[in-house]
Amino acid sequence: MTLIRSILVALGAVSTLVVATLSSAQDAYPSRPVKVIVALPAGGSVDMIARMVSQQLTTDLGQPFVVDNRAGGSGQIGVPVVAKAAPDGYTIMVSPASFLTTNKSIFKQLPYNPEADFVPVTKLVNQSMVLVVNDKTKYPTPASILAAARANPGKLTYASSGDGSPQHLAGLMFESQTGVKLLHVPYKGGAPAITDLIGGVVDMAFSPMPEALPHIKSGKLFPVGVLSERRAVSAPEIPTLKEGGVNNVVLSAWIGMLAPARTPQPVLDKLGKSVKTMLRGDAKTRLIELGMEPAPDEAKPLNQVITEEIRIHAELVKAAGLVPQ
Repeated sequence: MTLIRSILVALGAVSTLVVATLSSAQDAYPSRPVKVIVALPAGGSVDMIARMVSQQLTTDLGQPFVVDNRAGGSGQIGVPVVAKAAPDGYTIMVSPASFLTTNKSIFKQLPYNPEADFVPVTKLVNQSMVLVVNDKTKYPTPASILAAARANPGKLTYASSGDGSPQHLAGLMFESQTGVKLLHVPYKGGAPAITDLIGGVVDMAFSPMPEALPHIKSGKLFPVGVLSERRAVSAPEIPTLKEGGVNNVVLSAWIGMLAPARTPQPVLDKLGKSVKTMLRGDAKTRLIELGMEPAPDEAKPLNQVITEEIRIHAELVKAAGLVPQ
């Protein structure tokens, strides 16, 4: 009995030491630089918000939060890095909705599981989508685009940041609701897609507002309509597509912060507190000016949003007749 009691006491001491060590490590977090994966190139709206929150986290938590752009493959290069990372808070991700929702329907196999491999920190922002063209005289209204598309099925081009992206999904929705056929031109990010639209390489784009708004203001792009029920807070002068006679083409592109599954809750809480404070505070006005609407306090949990949108987007992709790649 004495031996058994000694073993039990020893095991109890080890268990207490392990718990105390883990607790101490979490309390000290972060004690070294943190990598913030963005599975898109620099210059787009996801990269933009990632750099804003990384700067705030660096200030608040006292260690560098370094953005690491891992672009390509519609998220399939960068996102798996986070899925396979140690769940200790030192590798996190700022991601568009599409990599966690639409990708599951667009691709036969993904090197990550959107619902099982990650735990949300918070939704960061919602972004209105806007249909933009570079030729105002040729395509001044939704009706003019529909007329051109019907006259030349499959010829009118629209750019996106990749297969399964919000831009791509918006194009599918536009086709589904209007009955026209467009030609999808995928890029490796929103910034190069916008660059080619400005250069006249493609005819139009369904763009997240932050990526299009600077070029709308400068006159390089012309907004045909916003893909929402109401005009965007950041650009109330732009009409909705519904006002232009195109109904049921409504889509927003959210961006979230996530960590590997099983990341300790105290770590998630530290990250969330810093980011949410920023989104509710002085940065709110600036984000709205950039075309983003802060969303740290939405009632619906982000993991529930992801599950619901996987189903909704799957139905849209199926209705469009797309075969998973």
